[in-house]
Amino acid sequence: MLWTAACLLLASCHAGMATAGPAEEKSGPVPAEDRRAAPDFTGDSLDGKPLRLSDYRGKVVVLNAWASYCGPCRAEAPELNAAQKHLAAKGVQVLGLNTDTDTASGRSFQQDHRLAYPSFSDPSGRRMLKFPRGSVPRGVPFTVVIDTRGRMAAVRSGTITEKELRDLAVPLASS
Repeated sequence: MLWTAACLLLASCHAGMATAGPAEEKSGPVPAEDRRAAPDFTGDSLDGKPLRLSDYRGKVVVLNAWASYCGPCRAEAPELNAAQKHLAAKGVQVLGLNTDTDTASGRSFQQDHRLAYPSFSDPSGRRMLKFPRGSVPRGVPFTVVIDTRGRMAAVRSGTITEKELRDLAVPLASS
């Protein structure tokens, strides 16, 4: 049952189109009083190193869900990489959430795109299922911006640019 839910969740890959349901209504910034706690992901990165979302508490975290087979994910990878390089000094950390069922594919993508940030490996989809129901889109790519207190401050369905990330994350880092 869990495997079926994960497959359905990861089955779609969209290029900025809206998804139906609650996540569509939450695309964009979330007012501070309505923010939900982000799940505390723990596990291994694609490099096999321990990774924990809560280790970044105090920073704004940009968590981007992606898959190597997803064309829009490939298109946004340079934007996320640039955001990591340009926003790190402002207290922003980009993290990936790789949804490939084959970890080797995720590692190859990470190397090919020279990603400057770590990505969680989520071949089973279990980390994706930790998000509160309806809080994130059903397909990749999507991006969740997490405030310094560990709350989901923005959700963006589809591809995202460095400028859009900067517009969402920098105000949170300076507040």
